[in-house]
Amino acid sequence: MVTEQTKNQQSENTEKSDKRQTTGVYVYGIVPADVEPGGDATGVADGKVDVVTDGDIAALVSEISVNRPLGRPEDLRAHANVLDGTSRVAAVLPLRFGAVLTDADAVKEELLSAHADEFAAALQQLEGKAQYVVKGRYVEQVILREILDENEQAAQLRDEIRDKSEDAGRQARMALGELVNNAIAGTREEDTRKTVEALGDLTDSVNRREPTHEEEAVHVAVLVDVDRQDGLERAVGAPAEEWDGRVEIKLLGPMAAYDFVVTQNPAGQG
Repeated sequence: MVTEQTKNQQSENTEKSDKRQTTGVYVYGIVPADVEPGGDATGVADGKVDVVTDGDIAALVSEISVNRPLGRPEDLRAHANVLDGTSRVAAVLPLRFGAVLTDADAVKEELLSAHADEFAAALQQLEGKAQYVVKGRYVEQVILREILDENEQAAQLRDEIRDKSEDAGRQARMALGELVNNAIAGTREEDTRKTVEALGDLTDSVNRREPTHEEEAVHVAVLVDVDRQDGLERAVGAPAEEWDGRVEIKLLGPMAAYDFVVTQNPAGQG
């Protein structure tokens, strides 16, 4: 005889089974177990951010439909926002974008328990620290004038193509473009060195990033104690003041330590 209670239990089991088939758990990163997401923290696909704990460590997670493709710009922003927001108040080990596990038990067993010692040690090293990025771009007309003033060959090529048609001056224009790019690369190397030098002993680690634009002047990620942010801002302000009108420079952060401790996704995920 099938009772009403049995029917309800069967219905509940069916709902749970369907849920397991249609949803997964998106994992952002690893944090100390006492971290609590803000009530308004929003993750990928507008998911509510929660934590799965195991001993002294935890994972920042949110529920997501397994049928929903990942990779939209808003997904990437949400992933970064969760991690960067957390980095302001606690150490966080970011996972690469796209880590999805089947459920909270899998997060606990396959991720947290399996790497507990590794994660705990990394979190201890990151305690009180966050990543900042110093990024600067040359003012185009200023850097070009600087190169033409300092490089006789570039000035000659500029004069050579001044009154020529596009076709007639094609080779000279190509040669000038290559020369300018090489000159900017050399100047970038020197200006990056000066920037890192200006930071002095504020940073624990420095990663010189590849340029993302041909007129990029500086692009470095640094790992810094968050309580030294004011000192970092002053240090970055020194070259910014020196290069006023020549380089547009900005300091980004605090953010998660992507350049220094990004963990791999769980095997077979992401």
